[in-house]
Amino acid sequence: MGKRILQGEGYSVGFSNREITPWGGFALLKQMLDQSGFFEAVKSWGLPPPGSNRGFDPVQQLTQFIVAIWAGACRFAHIEMIRFDEPLKRLFGWGIVGERKSFSRFFERFTQRTTEDVQANIYQWLFGMVPALKSITLDIDTTVITRHGKAQEGAEVGFNPKKKGRASHHPLIAFVAEAKMVANFWLRPGNTHSLNNFIPFLESTLHNLRGKFVSLIRADSGFYSNEILTFLERRRIDYVVSVNLSQALQRKLRNQTHWHVVEEGIEVCEFLYLSNAMPHARRYVAVRQSVKTRPDAPGKNLTLFDDDPVIPNWRYGLMVTSMKYSPVEVWRTYRGRADSENRIKELKADFGLDSFNLRDFWATEAALVSTMLAYNLMSLFRQAVLRKKTQHTLATLHGMLFAIGAFWDSKSNSQNHLLLCISRKKRAWFVGLWNQASQPPNITEFL
Repeated sequence: MGKRILQGEGYSVGFSNREITPWGGFALLKQMLDQSGFFEAVKSWGLPPPGSNRGFDPVQQLTQFIVAIWAGACRFAHIEMIRFDEPLKRLFGWGIVGERKSFSRFFERFTQRTTEDVQANIYQWLFGMVPALKSITLDIDTTVITRHGKAQEGAEVGFNPKKKGRASHHPLIAFVAEAKMVANFWLRPGNTHSLNNFIPFLESTLHNLRGKFVSLIRADSGFYSNEILTFLERRRIDYVVSVNLSQALQRKLRNQTHWHVVEEGIEVCEFLYLSNAMPHARRYVAVRQSVKTRPDAPGKNLTLFDDDPVIPNWRYGLMVTSMKYSPVEVWRTYRGRADSENRIKELKADFGLDSFNLRDFWATEAALVSTMLAYNLMSLFRQAVLRKKTQHTLATLHGMLFAIGAFWDSKSNSQNHLLLCISRKKRAWFVGLWNQASQPPNITEFL
């Protein structure tokens, strides 16, 4: 214990040489990684080797990047927070932790081919650990990542509803609804249309999910295309895709007379529709909600008929589907896609999706693919170790579980005895979590 040198009002401040980490709860994550065979798996993913004999081990660098994200890093500069955390370095068996530029150099060694191969290996390993997950619902979505610099490759001016006229990236993301995990991520320039490269992206996603059966794909109106629907029909994958209300479809909706009441203010109907761009008629399901009963009802107005005394009192939604369910079940099934929006918000708020950015396009994609890995491992932890249906955010888990003071016991006969500063009331709970983390990850009860 250091000598007292600072005096306050009724207290004094001194210094200690004891090394303490604020992240003692990460011992649970380390145990889960060990039991899942994570470190051995990483060695087989084909990470690019260091550029010199003095370079850092790529397995260590990827792990450090993930752990830094779990600790709250949302920018490369934030990685410094774990650089001098000696107990954490000892827990994970790291030597020297490089400064932020070493991680930039690590991701800059990724090429397009390397990123694709590593990403496929990551997802095949991840979903291979979930044998009970056989039938999959895929939610495909896009998001806008605003860029504030001028030197980032692929940062182009395109659709950007919140920062109009600003350069951005426009990535594609595939989510596995049942496991609440990411199945694929492609970074794209900001001026890219939602439909661009969708079919190659979907083929890549199916490759990542090798051995799994994709039974349903849900997507918003940006993916409404005859080419995409035909591709899914040929692959015999059911779909439900939102549809923009063109003038022809607005007229079709206005002429519908067989609306079925779901509950007060909500009605559904279905019809077949054949456009000039389609090879055959497809099934459409419509839902309308009364603005009188539900003032905040989602949907759009039929703008062609603003002078109609009845039509403006409803907001409409329209979906095209190959499912055989009733219209109500199709609508309810599609509503589940909204969870992907929550996942994207969490990726941006807690995992740095919109902040990890490098000059080279493929380096940025490699960093964000690693971010997806950090997210998936945390999702696996929430389900396999915490075993709660409530998916707490990473920020919540910091206060609930991970932010635990800890230090290595220098008096123990064992050189590796970590002491956690946990109140007596919480110790039994922590032991229970440790036992769950000591088993192969199992999320069967959530499927």
